[in-house]
Amino acid sequence: MSGTGVATIDDCRIAYRRAGTDGPPVVLCHGAGIDDATVSWRHTITALADDYRVYAIDWPEYGNSTGDVAHTLESYVDVLEGFLETLPFERVSLAGISMGGGVALGYTLANPDRVDRLALVDSYGLGERLPSALQWKVLSQVPGMTQFGKIAAGSSTRSVRMVLDNLVADADSLPDRFVDDARRKLMEPGSIRAFEAFQNNELSFSGRVATNFVDDLESLSVPTLLVHGTEDPLVPVEWSKRAAKRIPDAELDLIEDCGHWTPRERPDRFNESLREWLPDPQYSPEPEYTKAGMPGVTRVSSD
Repeated sequence: MSGTGVATIDDCRIAYRRAGTDGPPVVLCHGAGIDDATVSWRHTITALADDYRVYAIDWPEYGNSTGDVAHTLESYVDVLEGFLETLPFERVSLAGISMGGGVALGYTLANPDRVDRLALVDSYGLGERLPSALQWKVLSQVPGMTQFGKIAAGSSTRSVRMVLDNLVADADSLPDRFVDDARRKLMEPGSIRAFEAFQNNELSFSGRVATNFVDDLESLSVPTLLVHGTEDPLVPVEWSKRAAKRIPDAELDLIEDCGHWTPRERPDRFNESLREWLPDPQYSPEPEYTKAGMPGVTRVSSD
């Protein structure tokens, strides 16, 4: 079974994709920019659905989610906490890519008893400086530049590949399905607004970031998988290497010939790694409606 749903969290309506009816619960957190649950996790949702109960959420103002939030990592941690409170499970496994990895990590550090396993994919939050942050920051300060660039970038398949070339190892080799998903995001009205706000709140002109969990990693008590593309042009692979040494129970998986978008650049390789890390699918906890009765979720469609 697969479908979509909406969870009401404070003033936000958080849309999510749902797949699978048995097995341990897994929540997938996408990144910033031209992303949503489908862009990053299209193949992963399908790969996990037979053995896990999968939830892939859209952050506020991404995908089909709405809500007025500060667009900081801290505010997204609050949204994730609220979403997990709607689920009928005491513990879940979390996987997050880029910004979503930072969110999953921030939540886990604060709530280790609620997380079974953690997977951080080319993750934000593991260092103090992003080398490529300056160009994104400068463009975001020019009135209309981001919107103009978004429209221009989405004008053709070739232009979309040029944008993705700043994020992946080899844009020319990307499947058309991935390019189409990215183009869809670029053509959505307002699809970059949340990213602009996040940049303004989290990134400085020096490349220094507002959120850095490095000093907290030794206290992380949850088994953690770190996956990183060796050719990632956005988040330094050294971040994951260092984190793997500091986290007490960690495994590092470096994916060769891969950039920042590992679940879409190398989906089979990535999904195999994630499945091996997740809990045994034979362990299938029964839902526990102990906090607020039935989960506060509204189904909107299924297929």
